[in-house]
Amino acid sequence: MMKIYKTVDQQGLFREINNLERGCWINLVSPTMQEVNTLCQSIGVQEDFIKYALDQEERARIDIEDDQVLILVDTPIVEKENENDGVFSTIPVGLIVVRDDYFITVSTMELPIIKEFIDCKVKGFYTFKKTRFVLQFLYKVATYYLTYLKFINRATDKTEEKLQKSLRNEELVKMLALEKSLVYFTTALKSNEIVMEKLTRTKVLKMYEEDEDILEDAIIENRQAIEMGTIYRDILSGTMDAYASVISNNLNIVMKLLASITIVMAVPTIVSGFWGMNVKGLPFANNPFGFAIVFVISIVISIIALLILKKKDML
Repeated sequence: MMKIYKTVDQQGLFREINNLERGCWINLVSPTMQEVNTLCQSIGVQEDFIKYALDQEERARIDIEDDQVLILVDTPIVEKENENDGVFSTIPVGLIVVRDDYFITVSTMELPIIKEFIDCKVKGFYTFKKTRFVLQFLYKVATYYLTYLKFINRATDKTEEKLQKSLRNEELVKMLALEKSLVYFTTALKSNEIVMEKLTRTKVLKMYEEDEDILEDAIIENRQAIEMGTIYRDILSGTMDAYASVISNNLNIVMKLLASITIVMAVPTIVSGFWGMNVKGLPFANNPFGFAIVFVISIVISIIALLILKKKDML
């Protein structure tokens, strides 16, 4: 899908247009090969730049080719099939500046961050201010990471409360999924930090003083997200280790209890089996109260075994 937008006046009036014009924003979402070829032929954008952004395994980086700049950043997403469980991941998004004439965003799916720009929810957004667009996008990415990290922290607390009441596999699997999300986030955030710092050092994009302030804010938000993600990941990892120990300890207690019960229950079986042998000379064989005496002996030995096990803290 390809859509074209343009700011039509200095007050920020924003609308969708049908033709490619200078100063427009081209938003590509899982574009077809025909759309890619049309765009490359029309404005001369590097086809590889678009393909890089559509590769899920591409790392965040900056590429410069002639008069074009590609900035790849990792953006957080909620996996839709697991949205209620709060399972998160990241995908690369390509920001392409073509000769200071066109700005292109490329992604494999529709993103809430881009929708904020389309819905004019970003203050001071103009399609013809391409450097500002890039920096505002980077700032928004960092804030989304912070929002999702807070959600993960709340989900972790809720899951931990459930685990305290019942150690079920469902909660443990959810904890593992949250830990996996945090690993994705911290890795992506560190890659994005490298991209932002390169923008600061190399001056790939022409920046004014206000642009530098936005970039500095984006770097601060990104670093805060890195610190939060690292802390939450360490806490979650420690919690998982603790619950693994609790589960193992509970299993040992159950096995110890079952072994003790087996020992106690085995005593009457041994005694009755001994007196049940069809041989002469057994004590109480001819006694009319023989069964009662053997029963009492079994009970007494069982109680003694029970007391011994209790004293050794096996019950």
